[in-house]
Amino acid sequence: MAKAKAAPAASSGGKSAKKKKWSKGKVKDKALHAVSLDKVTYDRILKEVPTFKFISQSILIERLKINGSLARVAIRHLEKEKQIKRIVHHSAQLIYSEYNFCSVEL
Repeated sequence: MAKAKAAPAASSGGKSAKKKKWSKGKVKDKALHAVSLDKVTYDRILKEVPTFKFISQSILIERLKINGSLARVAIRHLEKEKQIKRIVHHSAQLIYSEYNFCSVEL
């Protein structure tokens, strides 16, 4: 008799039925950007960045794999050395260009 009662309970769709597994969604990989400058990265900044047509903090982060604070310091250093010039000044985003690039004033 115990076997007869156990069989219908297992086949019914109650609590023992498999629950749907929901997708967790795509997880973005954690970026491992440099937090301090080494000689190689510093040389790349001095050589490559002044040749970019469009220079911003996010561009340096993406291309050079450095963190945001290093990108801001590098941009300030290049501007002080007159290798790049500021095009747009905004509180959240500063946009620069190579120094001898002819830009249209807005």
